[in-house]
Amino acid sequence: MNDPSKVNLKRVVIDPVTRVEGHGKVSLLLDDDNQIHEARFHIVEFRGFERFIEGRPYWELPMVVQRLCGICPVSHHLAAGKAIDQLAGVSELSPPAEKLRRLLHWGQSLQSHALHFFHLASPDLLFGFESDVRKRSIVSVIESHRDLALKGVKIRKYGQEVIKAITGKKIHGMAVLAGGMNRALTTDQIKQLKIDIKDIINWTEEALVLVRKLYLSDIALHTKFAKADSAFLSLVDKDGTLDLYHGGLRIKNADGSILHDHYDYSNYTQLIKEQVKSWSYMKFPFLIERGPQTGWYKVGPLARINNCDRIDTIKAESYRQDFLAHSEDALVHPPLAFHWARMIEALYCAEAIAKMLDDPDLCSGDLMRRGEKQLEGIGVIEAPRGTLFHHYKINENDQVTMANLIVSTTSNNQAMNESVRQVANTYVSGRELTPELLNNIEVAIRAYDPCLSCATHAVGKMPLQVELLNSVGETVARCSRSSETGFNVE
Repeated sequence: MNDPSKVNLKRVVIDPVTRVEGHGKVSLLLDDDNQIHEARFHIVEFRGFERFIEGRPYWELPMVVQRLCGICPVSHHLAAGKAIDQLAGVSELSPPAEKLRRLLHWGQSLQSHALHFFHLASPDLLFGFESDVRKRSIVSVIESHRDLALKGVKIRKYGQEVIKAITGKKIHGMAVLAGGMNRALTTDQIKQLKIDIKDIINWTEEALVLVRKLYLSDIALHTKFAKADSAFLSLVDKDGTLDLYHGGLRIKNADGSILHDHYDYSNYTQLIKEQVKSWSYMKFPFLIERGPQTGWYKVGPLARINNCDRIDTIKAESYRQDFLAHSEDALVHPPLAFHWARMIEALYCAEAIAKMLDDPDLCSGDLMRRGEKQLEGIGVIEAPRGTLFHHYKINENDQVTMANLIVSTTSNNQAMNESVRQVANTYVSGRELTPELLNNIEVAIRAYDPCLSCATHAVGKMPLQVELLNSVGETVARCSRSSETGFNVE
């Protein structure tokens, strides 16, 4: 049934949301005075990976699931790899295999963070949220800030070169096997990667200094824009240090107090539940103990920098402390602070790569471990956009019988919707709508760096309509499905 209070409202749609990975839209319901009555962020594409990998042999998973995305394939490759390690009965990798995986993960995070900051977010940050739509693009960044743009390209390229050295390809390569890795690096490969790493560290630090300056230049705006306080969830190692590859789950309340610490992620189903809503193909995870209304949380660089006690590289740790010092609250909540936190992590990755390239284990042939097969495996890592869960069950024939993926963007779903509503009500409501004005809403979404393709695994309940047209374009049959009316054929 239609809500009578909304019958006379007009709908304005931002479709598609630009400069994000994947396809999404925002719908606004407004009255005649352009006052916002409702604002929602919808994910409108459907992938279905959780279903079509059922029946496949489990050792295929690291290769298959990375096809979810061309920006963060390594994240899925590694998370699936950690899950099938457990299926193969391997609880601990050889030191060379783990170091190769960590190096691969740092390369992935570096290139992904560089892509987002320089190509997707920087037009908003450099030119202003409501600047001319023709100016808000990477082309304008290249024209106005050529040196910055070029360094951004080179930073991303370097991260991809790390990936290529380990997996054989910059995108959708293969390295992870159940219980280890398929090859070591050669001395020539390491020598080549060492050539540019000092420049990469310096350029990444320059970008970090820039984003810090931009944030602090209008701190009143940046600390209020799209603000949606919540709990934060991420991995930390046993000492509370930032760890992108492994650790226990730490959850901090919005006030900075710790709700859970070093929580074993293999028990995540007792901690997190996923809600499905009728208007989006992306699920809404929440903390079970708090329920769907108040149990939503944020993940990603902002969560990790807030949650960890330290970073184990010198420069990144110094910038982390500076970052936290500029907050009047116990934690840093504003979504626009994601950009600052993201570049702290990028610097950490560059520093960590430089250190790891001196480790002789990268050339070792001791890459595999064996164990007794298990029927269930759970792999969790910190993908560039946040905590990523891969959960699989198999049968005695090694075939996948169940797959559940909680992707980083999925965990941020409710937060993004809260930010969209806040921006719509504060900056858009009651004003004449223009493309420049509506970009404020997209700015809020881009702060989270969503990967929408990765996040659309659940069938959900979103309305679906299929039409059959004849050769002249006339509709000869139509079928539809919705959560209200079920399945209908006309």
